[in-house]
Amino acid sequence: MLSSRLEKIKPSPTIAVTTKAKELRELGKDVIGLGAGEPDFDTHDNIKNAAIKAIKDEQTKYTAVDGIIQLKKAIQEKFARENKIDYDLTEITVGTGGKQVLYNAFMASLNKGDEVIIPSPYWVSYPDMVLLAEGTPVLVTCPLENNFKLTPTQLEQAITEETKWLILNSPSNPTGAAYSHEELENLANVIRKYKHVNVICDDIYEHITYDNFKFYTLASVAPDLRNRILTVNGVSKAYAMTGWRIGYAAGPKALIKAMAKIQSQSTSNPTSIAQYAALEALSGPQEYLQDRNKAFLERRNFVIEKLTEIKGLKPYQAEGAFYIFCSCEELIALQTPNGDTINNCTDFASYLLDEALVAVVPGVAFGMKNYFRVSYATSNENLKKACARINEACKKLT
Repeated sequence: MLSSRLEKIKPSPTIAVTTKAKELRELGKDVIGLGAGEPDFDTHDNIKNAAIKAIKDEQTKYTAVDGIIQLKKAIQEKFARENKIDYDLTEITVGTGGKQVLYNAFMASLNKGDEVIIPSPYWVSYPDMVLLAEGTPVLVTCPLENNFKLTPTQLEQAITEETKWLILNSPSNPTGAAYSHEELENLANVIRKYKHVNVICDDIYEHITYDNFKFYTLASVAPDLRNRILTVNGVSKAYAMTGWRIGYAAGPKALIKAMAKIQSQSTSNPTSIAQYAALEALSGPQEYLQDRNKAFLERRNFVIEKLTEIKGLKPYQAEGAFYIFCSCEELIALQTPNGDTINNCTDFASYLLDEALVAVVPGVAFGMKNYFRVSYATSNENLKKACARINEACKKLT
């Protein structure tokens, strides 16, 4: 009954961790979840009010498949204002979250055997979406020595005649690493040599950066490559609107049109109310984003400090997002109080959940063994308790 394509993919590991943590909570356990990738802040009141107004104004009918014109104009203005990129409205699409936008892009562009270069560590859904579209993920390991970022040499070595896309996620999930202007220009120099290579820039964490890091996206750094770049973004992370499910992208007109065609035969338009909320998010006040970033920065610094104090753990301090990618390599092969051996990062994550009631995501979910990801998008109180529990659990390993 089921399709054979399902054999190629696996359920989202982040959702799996969240689900197990929820099950333990339902049993009365005081589980602290550091697995989910969503801000704990509320959606801002002006955005909520815009949604309420849309309901009262009866903006509750079908819209254009790939977004209302008002929202497309706000996206157009956002790209011009913040990224210095000019797009025609026909080059902009709106989907039900950034994930659908990416899925539409792969479904609209990949033929069987087309290759997609994915720097590793990577967001968990990239390889599986490529596989569902009958493409071939080409995973390129980007170690800590490279700050988990793709180098021009690695890129050139990975390119073949079958390469269709390169994915750049900056700031990155899971590491938070972000590409500087110079690093993007160096990658662009390689891409220019291969006319058949296109780039998806996943900029969903654009507004969450620290330490005076200045964000750039490839289309602004290399405008001559504009027609080979799909720039993907959304309101989920910066505006704390994960459940509203609005993502968007800008790119070549033919691709955008094809993506709308795919969407027309799946979900059709994103929720009308959510579109009006996203319109307010992009065109309304932006000052509060910096206040939230200050809170994220304080949390990042606190968790980095506490994890660094724990013997056997080595956290990576990155430029953006709200994750810490932490090495647990020195704890591999140690034994738990029950006599079980920590054979890998999955065992370690399971141990933390069982012993410390702290949910983290093992690095193997992101293509990197001997690491785990912590999300600090939760309260200071939770982070303080979680770090103390992790410390106590690690002390028990022998």
